[in-house]
Amino acid sequence: QVQLVESGGGLVQAGGSLRLSCAASGRSFSSYAMGWFRQAPGKEREFVAGISRSGGSYFYADSVKGRFTISRDNAKNTVYLQMNSLKPEDTAVYYCAASSKITAGIWGYNYDYWGQGTQVTVSS
Repeated sequence: QVQLVESGGGLVQAGGSLRLSCAASGRSFSSYAMGWFRQAPGKEREFVAGISRSGGSYFYADSVKGRFTISRDNAKNTVYLQMNSLKPEDTAVYYCAASSKITAGIWGYNYDYWGQGTQVTVSS
C-alpha cells in the first residue's frame, strides 16, 4: 500500500510558476514509476508527465512539454512537478499517481495508487 499526498497548488497569474510536490509513504517508493495527471472542470482526467523508478527517463504531454518538469527524490520519497509559464488552460486539480508497472505510460489504468489532488488555478 502506498499513500500519496500532493501539495503546492494555489492561485497564480498567467506566466507564473508553481512547484507541486507529492510525498509518498508506505512501501518502497523507488519501486514505483510515478505520474502526474490533471482534471479540469467538465473534462476528463488527462496525463501530464511521468517518470521512471530511477528518475532516469521521463515524458510529457505535448501541452506541457517545455514548460513543466517532473523529477523525483527517492531519498525523500517525493516526486515534483515544476510548472513554468503557466496558462489559464493549465487550471485543474492535479493528481500524482504511483504505478508498480515498469512502464506505466500515459494511461491512468496502469497506475495503482492516487493522491487526493491539489488545485491549481491560473488567472489571465
